Parts: sequence; structure tokens; C-alpha cells
Amino acid sequence: MTALPRGATPGPPADDDQDAPASATAEGGGAGGEDAAPDPRGGAKDIPAAAEGTVPGTPEGGTPAGADADGGPEDADGDGGPEGADGDGGPEGADGDGGPEGADGDGGPEGVSSGDDAATPGPAGGLADGATPEGSGSEGDGAGGVSGAEAELVAQRELRARIEQRKAEKGGPIEAGTKLSGTAADLLAAVRAVESGASSGTALFGSPAPAPRQAAPAPVPAARPVAGAEVVRPARVAAPETVAAVRVVLGEGGAPEALAARVADLLGDTAADVLREDPWQLLSVPGVRPEQADGFARALLGAECGPGDERRTVALIGWVLQRAALQGHTALDAADVRAALTEHAVPAPEDAVRHAIAEGAVLVFHDGPEDREDEAGEEEPAGAQDTEPLPVLLGLDRYALAEESLADGLARLARSGPDARWREAAPTDLIRAVAEHGLVAHTGGEAARAEAVTLAGTGRGIGLRTAVAAYTENGRRRLGPDAGAVTVAGLLAGTDGPGRDEDGALALDLLVVLDAPQLDVETAAMLVESLPDGCRLVLSGDPGVLWSAGAGRVFADVLAARACPQVASRTPDPGPVGELVSGIGIGELNQVEAPGKEVVIVPVRDAGEAVHRTVQLVADSVPRALGVPAEQTQVITVGHGGAAGTRALNAALKQRLNPGPGRFGGFDPGDRVAYAPAPGRTVPGAVLSADADGLHLDCEGERVVVPKDRVGTAVRHGWAMTAHQAVGMRWPAAVVVLPGDAAGALDRAWVYTAFGRGERHLSVVHGVDQALPRAVAETLPRPRTTRLRTLLESLLAAPEE
Repeated sequence: MTALPRGATPGPPADDDQDAPASATAEGGGAGGEDAAPDPRGGAKDIPAAAEGTVPGTPEGGTPAGADADGGPEDADGDGGPEGADGDGGPEGADGDGGPEGADGDGGPEGVSSGDDAATPGPAGGLADGATPEGSGSEGDGAGGVSGAEAELVAQRELRARIEQRKAEKGGPIEAGTKLSGTAADLLAAVRAVESGASSGTALFGSPAPAPRQAAPAPVPAARPVAGAEVVRPARVAAPETVAAVRVVLGEGGAPEALAARVADLLGDTAADVLREDPWQLLSVPGVRPEQADGFARALLGAECGPGDERRTVALIGWVLQRAALQGHTALDAADVRAALTEHAVPAPEDAVRHAIAEGAVLVFHDGPEDREDEAGEEEPAGAQDTEPLPVLLGLDRYALAEESLADGLARLARSGPDARWREAAPTDLIRAVAEHGLVAHTGGEAARAEAVTLAGTGRGIGLRTAVAAYTENGRRRLGPDAGAVTVAGLLAGTDGPGRDEDGALALDLLVVLDAPQLDVETAAMLVESLPDGCRLVLSGDPGVLWSAGAGRVFADVLAARACPQVASRTPDPGPVGELVSGIGIGELNQVEAPGKEVVIVPVRDAGEAVHRTVQLVADSVPRALGVPAEQTQVITVGHGGAAGTRALNAALKQRLNPGPGRFGGFDPGDRVAYAPAPGRTVPGAVLSADADGLHLDCEGERVVVPKDRVGTAVRHGWAMTAHQAVGMRWPAAVVVLPGDAAGALDRAWVYTAFGRGERHLSVVHGVDQALPRAVAETLPRPRTTRLRTLLESLLAAPEE
């Protein structure tokens, strides 16, 4: 048979907003599942019939599949980019399901809800009582033992403390942004005045080379988790009296008291006083929106608050930059920040930005080649005024420090000299690169992972301490037991891997990181900061897949900066699915021969039919024709909302595969789930039971207990996922659902990622007409604003001290 014909496909072209997929007005709403109208052609009795049916016409009087009552595009609850666009034209964002407390947010643990998942404004423009912003959980009062997720958060805090200490030892602020003039110089001067305490911010600061690390001694045994179920609890729980005081302030401002525990955790022991003094601090709570914080402030402050209030403008700038981070940016152009402030009725945006910088709420950068900047006191050459100025970037300190630390660490590794021990190994392109360089990038598809694993095995064979780290547990398991692989999270938390030496560095001579495109700047900084001098780091991954759920595009920036040798695998992914995905990677949606039904197209006319056909495929057709059981088939769609989003699909699949009342917070034993233990991570699992401790899950062989107060934000049904949730994982069979009004959300990276999740079989429930080949051929991922590439280029161009 022939799959993915390049000619006409069913359904009219979607006329959707390019930034968002299908919309829905109610969770789990829309036609579909067993309630969907039967297919007039008899349904997908088996796969060949579904694939080879006649092409239907446009349904009379139909609307784009999944459109909601008001025709608005769907906010896809935090999947960023194709799946989490907010309709604001922002660049691709991160998958909000990666965050433990941002399941419905705009993309991460601090996602901001919008669309039908937003909190309802109250009478004063604030939050209605009882309405909880997305990502917010109910109050928790229990503290458990240290879990893997909690240990990872502790490691993050320790890393940031080390970074800040190193910056302080340098005697000055971040070097980026020196030698500016005009407005940029004024902005930078304000930052430096605050950071250094000096009256002038024009002085330049040196950056002495850090002291060399000691060689890593014999490994220290790593701590292992205690047998039994892992109980995941928040890293910090506020005192009951603090929560009670915050609850009083929230009540006075008309905000839902359910936010009290979250506010107390975020703002600390003095949260009530802070909130009363500056009501706009409520914007730091995930899911709260500016208009809601404004209503809360008006209720507390009365006539003294206004749109130009400095407290408001500082909070708004932080909120804008955090939203940008959830969409993948580590910084934003100052002009974009000022434009965002204008949209929120700030009367003097430029003054507001200056004040936020002076307050230390944001940092300012002016990265670029120094030869484009004139030395102070020198006369500008003729025509210099016609040179396009470098952008002034604003960013939050957490991402700035992480990006600076990551660049320093990568440059340190890249400058490592040859290692004579590798001369004993049989030479390959990858081995030769690792023998000569401390940092190596390895690119390729699924089949190329074996090359990186072989490299680690070769290193062990010549007596080196090596480790292979996959981003997901699914990815680790696919390597097989002989690989001895760990997960990145387990390695950083100390629950897996070789342990650390007396200096806190990982006891390794070689670290191979698979799924490198999934590394965000903070995770990558922690990883690189943990490596001793002389250790080899190989970043291996497929550059065509979706970028990280968190801020940054680490792998892409390393490749673009040419910071190290790049070894491209020549091993193609096998079979019709591999052939199809390889073509997508270069912008071609080719026809592939699939004699064993490896690739199947199921045309649909609307979202209801898409849900109906998906359930048939998972429950009947794929198991009967291919022998792949339903529990090994993963459904992938564009977003969470809409008539063919994950909610609607999961509701229909649960009704067919595991019906039940949902008596445990909407879940029943046997339900497939997607669990988010930490920001940017999604772990598939199944419900075992529930009790007073919480919901008991089996997550890829590990028993996990999710406390009751976190179930609603950390756990979703998982028969259907978004592509951002599924990246880094594969299943024997995948069913990709493309309802008609998801057309505007597609790009090449999304299609490449989604279509590549099936190992043996791919079914495409296809209702986007020519939008699919157009997305593959023409639509690239939205760019992210990051500084890593520029930092690396500058560090590696400078002579080594």
C-alpha cells in the first residue's frame, strides 16, 4: 500500500490562528468516543479498510474540527509552540505538563493559564472565590522523605548558590553588556550600580580564571532510594500560621483562599506582609493573570493604585519575562518588553523598564562582537551611525546565571586536550573526536543512539569511568540492561550513576547524554557544573525533534556556535516509519511503501470522527492486525483542549478501555496516566490504587505515591499525550491525531517528533488537508531568544588564560 499521498486529502483547509490548535469550551468536551456519529463507510474494521477508503468530501454546513462555540483558537494548556501557543504570536513554548504544578499552565511549573482553563475574574476584576489558577494546588501539610524530585530541586538550589558565589568572587556583575552608549549604557549603569553598590556603573570588571579542579578520585557510592513507594512532596511547606495570615489577606482582596498555601510557599514567612504591601506579588503565583492581580490590588489599596504604580510595573515585567521563559526564551529584546507593558496600559514603559533594572528585578545584556562597539572617548568613524545596533536584552537572573555558568563549563570542557588513553580503542569517527576533544556533539536519529552507547562501552573497556544518561526513563529502558544507562534526573539527584568525588563532581571520565535537545539551560548547567576537569562530554541527539520544555535551546546553540567537533551518524532509522520520518526531517513528506501496514492513513472529516476512529484503532484495529496491545499504543495529538485534544481522547479511551467512576480524583485502578514529577519531565504510568497518602502509581516499574493535594496538577490521563510530552519516548505503535483546526499549530519539528514516536507502526488520523505537507515543507519552529551561542562564541574566541 501507499501511505501519505502527496495529492488531495480530506477536509477543507483549516482557517485557524497560526499560534494555537483546536479550541474547546469544556474539559473533555466535544464529540467523540463511543458517542460520536458512526462512520458512513462502516468504520475502521481493520487497518487496510481504514487506509484505503474513498476520500470523503467536505461535510455540509460543517465547521472546522474541534472549533468551540466562539470560534476562538485553543490554548493548549502549556505545550508551547504548536501545542501551547497562547494566541499571542509568541515563539514556541514549553510543555506545561512537564511541570509538577503546571499541568494546565502555559508551559512549565509556573505556567500562566489562559483560555478555558483560566481562573474566573471576580467582581473587582480579581479572582473569583473558589476559582484556582492553573497550576495551583490545594494546601498541603505533610512532609515526606527526600524523593528523587525533591533531591533534584535541592541540587538546583545548590548549583545556583555556587554560580552566584562565583559571580561575586569575580568582583562585579555579568560581563555581557560592556561598552554601551546612549539608552543601553543608562540601563546597564543602573544594573551595575545596584549590583556593585557603586555610584557609577561604567567600570569594567575582570574575570580571573577559576581555580583548576582536582582530578576526580575513586567514585563515592551513590545514595539509593529506600525500597518501597516514592512519596513526592513539595520541597518546602509553609508554616500553618503563615498560611492562615495569607488567607486573611487574600480574603480582604477578594482572591480565592485556596491560593494561601501556594503564596506562602513562594513568598516565605512574611508572605502576608509582603502581599499587603505589594498586592501585585500575587502575579508570582502560577496561573494568576495581570487583570486578576489588578483587581486584587484595587480591593486592597483602593484609589492609591494605578496603572503606572512602580510595584505593578516591576511585577508585570517579571511576569512577561517568566512567560517568555515558559515559551523557551532565556531573554527578551527590551523593545518587546516595552511593547508588552504598553498592552497592559503602563503609561511610561521605558521608565518602567529602567526602574525594574535599578531595583534588580531584571538584568540587562548587550551581547555581540566587541569590534562593533566604540571605545569610550573615541570618535565615531564616518558611517558608524548607519550600523544596525545590537539588541538590548532583558532577562531574569535565574536564566542569566544558568546560561553564563553553562557557557563557562562547556568552554572549560571544550578546551580539554587530547586523552592518550583513547589510543587503545579501535578508531571510529566518534572515538577519534572524543580522544582529541573534551566536548563532542553527535547527531542522528533513533538508530544512532547505539553508536553513543558503543562509545561508552569502549571507554569502559579501556578502564575509564563512563556513564550513559537518557533524558527519560522510557529512553533509558529502550537501551536495554546491558547499556547500564541512567536518567539525567537520577544522575543529578544522586539516585543513579557513579556518585560524586570529595569535591562534589561526578566521578566520571566520560559522560554520554542522549536526547540532548531536551536539555534546558538550568538542567544543562547543573550537569556541566558537576563534571570534573578532563571529563569528556558527548551530547548526542536528534536535532530535528522539538526543543526542551524548559527555557533555552542548548543542543541547537552548541551546534550553531560550532563549539566542538560535530559527528553526524550515517546510520538511518529502519523501515517505512524511519524512511517517512527521515524525509520529514529534510522537509519532504514522501510516499513510502508499507507492505506490513507499518504506516496507515485514516482520513476523517471532523473532530468527532477523529476521536471515534482513534478509539477504534487503539482498541480494535491495531491489536487485531498487528498484535500490538492497546497498552503499548500511544495516542499523540496537538493540544490538551478541543474536541480532539488529549482530554476528549482520554475520556473516550477510558470509557472504552477502563470504564469507571473516577473515584480517586477522577482516576481508577488501571488507568493510564502521564505523571509530571518535575518541570519538563513527563513519566507514563498506570494507577495502582489510592489511600490516605495519595494516588499510587506504577511509573515504568517504579512505585510512586502522589499526595492528594498534587494529584490534580501533577497527574493526567495518559492514553493520549501531546508531542511535547512524548518527546524522548517511543512505543511499539503510535496513533497521531490531526483534527482539521489543528492545522495552524503544525510545524516540521512537531510532525517529525510525533511521527517518530512509533517503533513498528504509525497511524495518522488525518483531517488537516494540505496543511500537513505545507507544515513539513515550509514551517520551521519558532525561534527562541537565547544567549548561549553568543557566549560560547565569545569565550572560545578569546585566548585561554
